[in-house]
Amino acid sequence: MYLSGNSYIGKDLIIGHGDFKYKVNADWGNLDPQSNPVNDCHEMVQDSKGRIILLTNNIKNNVIIYNKDGKLIDTWGNTYPGAHGLTIKNEGGEDFLYITDTEKSLIVKTTMTGEEVLKITRPREFDTQDDQLNFVPTETAIAENGDIYVADGYGSQYIYIYDQSGKLKSRFGGPGDNEDQFHNCHGVAIDDRQGKSRILVTAREKNQLKHFSTSGQYESSIDLPGAYICRPVIKGENVYLATIWSGDKGNNTGFISILDKDNKLVSAPGGIIPNYRGKKLERMLQAYQVFKHPHDVCVDEDENLYVPQWNSGQVYPMKLIRV
Repeated sequence: MYLSGNSYIGKDLIIGHGDFKYKVNADWGNLDPQSNPVNDCHEMVQDSKGRIILLTNNIKNNVIIYNKDGKLIDTWGNTYPGAHGLTIKNEGGEDFLYITDTEKSLIVKTTMTGEEVLKITRPREFDTQDDQLNFVPTETAIAENGDIYVADGYGSQYIYIYDQSGKLKSRFGGPGDNEDQFHNCHGVAIDDRQGKSRILVTAREKNQLKHFSTSGQYESSIDLPGAYICRPVIKGENVYLATIWSGDKGNNTGFISILDKDNKLVSAPGGIIPNYRGKKLERMLQAYQVFKHPHDVCVDEDENLYVPQWNSGQVYPMKLIRV
C-alpha cells in the first residue's frame, strides 16, 4: 500500500470523472531504493518497444526503464543532476530522448542507451548588454521537420526554436502579462489535433495553456483556474496534464487534468469534479490526496496513465489503470 499524507491508498480505489476513470496502482514502479534510488521523479515517456522510461535527478540512475507491469528492465545515466524534462522522438525508425538539465542549463539528445548525440547550451546570440537572460530549460518538443522547441521555463520565459542540428532559428514569448508572454512556460508540446501543427505551451503561474503557430505567433489561451499545470501530453484527441498544485498553490495539492478535443476539462483524477458556468471553468481543487506533487503523465496505448512526482518523499511512479 502507498501512504499519501495521513491515509493509505487502497488497491481498488477508483478516481476520475465521466469516461476517464482509473483504478490506482500505487505500488506499480516500486524498486529497491538502495540499488535504484530516485529523488524527484520528473517525467516519463513510452518508447516504440512499449517500455516506460522514467527520468529522475538522482545521478545514480538518471534513467530507469520499466516494462508496463512495473518491472525493472535497465538503468543508465549519472551525469544529469538537474534532469527535468524528457521527450521522446522516433527519427528514421530509431527512438531518441531529449533531456533538459536545469542545473547544467542544457538540452541533451541521447540514444536509448544513453549515448549523447547533440547538446544545446545557452543561446548566446541573445547575450547583449540589455538582454543578459538566464537559461534554465525545462522541456522540449520536437516537430516533424526536426525543429526543437525549448521551453526556458525557469529562465528567460522564451520558447527557443532550433533546427535539428541545434542551430538557433528564433524565439517567442518572454516574461510579462500579455497574452503572448509567460510566467513559467514550464512545458511545450506539438499539437496536431486540428489537422495542422500548433505549439501548445504551459503558462503555469497563469493557470493557462497557450496555442501558438509553429513560427511563434500567439493564437489563443485555455483557462484552467486553480490548476498549476506542468507539461501538456497529447494522446489522440485529449490533453493530459499533471497539476502539481491546485487552489491557492498549497503543498501536496496535486491531481491530474484531462481535456477533451475542445480543450474542456472533462476529468480530474484526484481533484474535484470539473464544473463550468457557461464557458468558464470554476476554480479547481484537490479532492483527496492520491498525489502530492505530480509532475508529468505518460499515456500508454491502452490509455493507462503513469504518474511521476516531484518533491513527494522520493516515491516511485504510480500507475492509473483505465476502467
